[in-house]
Amino acid sequence: MSRLLIITGLVLILAGIALHYGHKLPLGKLPGDITIKREGFQLHMPLMTSLLLSVLLSVLLYLYYRWKNQ
Repeated sequence: MSRLLIITGLVLILAGIALHYGHKLPLGKLPGDITIKREGFQLHMPLMTSLLLSVLLSVLLYLYYRWKNQ
């Protein structure tokens, strides 16, 4: 139970830092993100940002489960 509270606290702290400094991060503007602007139409597909976040979350989950099973 104490590990869960510690992890929840760390996640909340990281979320707070991300919200505070998030506008300075280049997420959504990485090379590989596609933006199409036409008259009366705008399409934004953050492909590279999605890939980067997916890899990061996968690594974090892997490390968490590895740490939990020790």
